[in-house]
Parts: sequence; structure tokens; C-alpha cells
Amino acid sequence: MPKSKTPAAVLIGLMEDYQLNPFSLSKSVSLSNSAMLQILKGKGKITVPTALRLAKFFGQTAAYWLDLQREVDLEEANQNKELSSILKGIGKATKPKAKPPAKGKPSAKAPKKASVKSSAKPAKKGAAADKKKAAKAPAKKAKPAKKKPAKKA
Repeated sequence: MPKSKTPAAVLIGLMEDYQLNPFSLSKSVSLSNSAMLQILKGKGKITVPTALRLAKFFGQTAAYWLDLQREVDLEEANQNKELSSILKGIGKATKPKAKPPAKGKPSAKAPKKASVKSSAKPAKKGAAADKKKAAKAPAKKAKPAKKKPAKKA
């Protein structure tokens, strides 16, 4: 990996462009001087909070700084002999083959028949539904029976 793509190299280049020293940069982004020096030496990592600070200060995205750090981390991991030997022993995942449907049973992937949906609401079942229905309906008053006028003879 070329050195110019490390966070340290990019920071050093920006410090030169903006005529900053490590102390003034660390103060400007509210980062400890020791943390900034570790990053500039390539020993410290760009964390999410640091990436957000640098992005705000230099007018870039936090993703830019995190991508630089991710590339360094991947390169270091690829050069790690212990990890390489572990990776050699790991096989690739395979999906299990689909089982054929049992005889007499429809396939799970068979298309379903179209159903006709009714616009009416489905009726609620049970005593609880009856109570709700009764509570919502206004009480009906009994109407007095009309008396028929007496017929004159």
C-alpha cells in the first residue's frame, strides 16, 4: 500500500498545506496532543469521533477518514501470519439444497389461488365481541303501543 494513502500521510500533507503543526491541529479539533502524535506516527487509529472532527475541520466526510483507516487495517490484517493461517482453514459457506416436497403435499413454492376479498369487515366472534357491539350501539327506547281508536257502531 502506498504511504500517501495512510491517514498519517494525508494529515501531514494537509498540515503542510494549512501551515499547521501537530499541537495547533490537535487543539483545533479538540484532540489530545498525544493522540494526534500517535496518529501522525501511524501508531494511533482514526476513530469515529476523530474522523468526525477531522472531517469538520478540513471540510471532508467522516467516511473519507474512516476509509483511509479501514484500508490500513485491512493491509495489516492481510500481513498477519497467524490470521492468514486461520483464514486458510476456513471453508466457504454453502446453502443446503432444497428438499423435494413430500408426495401428496403441494409444494411450498406453488402459486396460490387468487382469493376474492370482501369489503365487509369480518364478524367478531365470542362474548367479548357481543359486549363491544352492545356498548357501541345506542340503547333503543321501547315505543309505547298505539291504541287503535274504538270503532263506532
